[in-house]
Amino acid sequence: MEKIAVLIPCYNEEKTIKKVVEDWKKELPEATIYVYNNNSTDRTVEIAKEAGAIVRNEYQQGKGNVIRRMFREIDAQCYIMIDGDDTYPAQFGREMAEKVLEYKVDMVVGDRLSSTYFEENKRPFHNLGNSMVRAAINHLFKSNIRDIMTGYRAFSYQFVKTFPVLSRGFEIETEMSIHAVDKNMLVDNVIIEYRDRPDGSESKLNTYTDGMKVLFTIIKLFKGYRPFQFFGSMAFLLMIIAAGLFIPVFMTYLHTGLVPNFPTLIVSGFIALAALQAFFSGLILSTIVQKNRQDFEFKLQLITNKIDNEKDN
Repeated sequence: MEKIAVLIPCYNEEKTIKKVVEDWKKELPEATIYVYNNNSTDRTVEIAKEAGAIVRNEYQQGKGNVIRRMFREIDAQCYIMIDGDDTYPAQFGREMAEKVLEYKVDMVVGDRLSSTYFEENKRPFHNLGNSMVRAAINHLFKSNIRDIMTGYRAFSYQFVKTFPVLSRGFEIETEMSIHAVDKNMLVDNVIIEYRDRPDGSESKLNTYTDGMKVLFTIIKLFKGYRPFQFFGSMAFLLMIIAAGLFIPVFMTYLHTGLVPNFPTLIVSGFIALAALQAFFSGLILSTIVQKNRQDFEFKLQLITNKIDNEKDN
């Protein structure tokens, strides 16, 4: 098992990949640097090899697919994930690796939003989106992750080998953050400097399309990880609607002894039944999620024992 692996997912980064690889070779000379090429059509692969990186390929398009491949293939005590666009300085890598190796942190988040991100990033909707996503996740999951969508992170072996990669694209960072919080893993933040892409380097992100994917990912993961809160909120909302329809009919009945609006009464009854169904669905699913957490802890213990055995040998 390697001590530190630097993982760089890449798609058409010939303008910056040489500098990124060389910077990391200087910062962490003991680390093995992997560049995972995701169907680049420029000279990314050639330049990365010349710079001294180990280059591998992932042919399914999308950052999530690349990360799934990296996490499956590489065994290391500490993983550092970094983008190939030279927006994240390598100088913070040593501190992030030490938190994983010395202090047993499972995920170290490179926090851009507390430093230079809003000054360097020239896309105002990206800035707004990052702030909204951070606020939403920290509120829904009761966490304190300062930068949800940063591509600069360090991971432990336990995190990497227990993280189920479901997303295919850039929403993968959101998925990582929620997984770490839900599984009660140790998360720490390191404030980093951010610099915008150099001239000639183009972002692969679409502000609106990828932003909508991230929002849908948050909703999907909240439903999966917090089913009782999700379906309980739905049940509460439906019950309010049902009561709003039922009360006028009931008040009319009390005053006149008649029920003139049978269709409204029937609709309110069906909505109330839907509310009850949502409530009990959330209750059942929350029991399943709790069982999954217990199974996860058992799996985590097996992985920890594997690491201890390898160290002893």
